[in-house]
Amino acid sequence: MFESVGALTGSPWIYAVIAVSVVMDVFLPVLPSGVLVITAATAAAAGTTTATTVAAGAAGQVAHQVPDILALLVCATTASVLGDFVAYRLAWRGGERLDRAIARSRRLTTAQERLGTALSRGGGILVVIARFAPAGRSVVSLGAGAAHRKVREFLPWSVLAGVAWAGYSVGLGYFGAQWLGASWLGAAVSLLALFMAGSLAAMFVRRPVPTPAPATP
Repeated sequence: MFESVGALTGSPWIYAVIAVSVVMDVFLPVLPSGVLVITAATAAAAGTTTATTVAAGAAGQVAHQVPDILALLVCATTASVLGDFVAYRLAWRGGERLDRAIARSRRLTTAQERLGTALSRGGGILVVIARFAPAGRSVVSLGAGAAHRKVREFLPWSVLAGVAWAGYSVGLGYFGAQWLGASWLGAAVSLLALFMAGSLAAMFVRRPVPTPAPATP
């Protein structure tokens, strides 16, 4: 897989591949969108470290194209927010069939309850944390739409979540390559850090909803 992604990093198509993967990840959480972003960022770091060598090479030598780190960050962030919003709108308009499906899912029901409480109190940081958890983005976006949360309550937190996730993923790939070298070791350490963040986020999202204390007469 890394070889295939490595070949793509030298092509402008890498941005389109990442954008599609990140958008669709909300519907198919098994897609390796994080792996793609980290690998592309690793290639960008490798390009910056070898730029001087390439420039000093023999005349006529063509430099290998690498992703632009800023364009990569904007691409991943925009695709993340777009995917969240599409899932949110589809769930909003899902009707009774989707409501029944959510009612049968304990994860979606729990997330819907927690999200509603968090957003009503202005604590939508749950949306940001869930972005790092496996399938957490799907659960939160669909839950917000099915609960008919207002756009102004959900979208700003979705944007913050997209910026945080894209910044973290791009930063892992870029700085991991800078510190450990653009090799399998740097990529492996960066992916491990991404999975660790996902595990911690999943633990937070899956915490049971606190039961309010009964009012005393």
